[in-house]
Amino acid sequence: MQDIIPNASDVSELLTRDHETIGVAESSTGGLISAALVGVAGASAYFIGGTVFYTRKAINELLGVPQESLSAARALTETTALMIARRIRERLGTTWAISEIGAAGPTGSRYGDPAGTSCIAVTGPVERSMTVRTGLDDRKENMTLFASAALQLMKECLMSHDRK
Repeated sequence: MQDIIPNASDVSELLTRDHETIGVAESSTGGLISAALVGVAGASAYFIGGTVFYTRKAINELLGVPQESLSAARALTETTALMIARRIRERLGTTWAISEIGAAGPTGSRYGDPAGTSCIAVTGPVERSMTVRTGLDDRKENMTLFASAALQLMKECLMSHDRK
């Protein structure tokens, strides 16, 4: 957790400064992204909420994403991560959202993605996505690396957003 707190602190500072809010939908990070953001004092000023989804059923029930939308896409893609980020942002009415979906390990996903693969998306005034491939099968290490990458991407989006 200590490895991801610095990025969470930077994200917290930028969100608070600009009176913006965030929601999180995460899978293989198991709540680490949310925990890091809530772990910064003053989180109630910007953190609206989040969810950990681990199955298609959870995506459907918690985020209201219809099964048809999921069956049309392979789960572990940047397109899916963007869809989930857009959905959590819409449901919570936040300025920003982060989503993460991945295979932490020690084995890969049931769709053939190797352990150490994650797709991350940020939506808001700036929208970006990325795929992380650690090459590791260490579950805990991958969870931390995925959460760190998500917060780094969020920080980059916040810093690149024109706040005129």
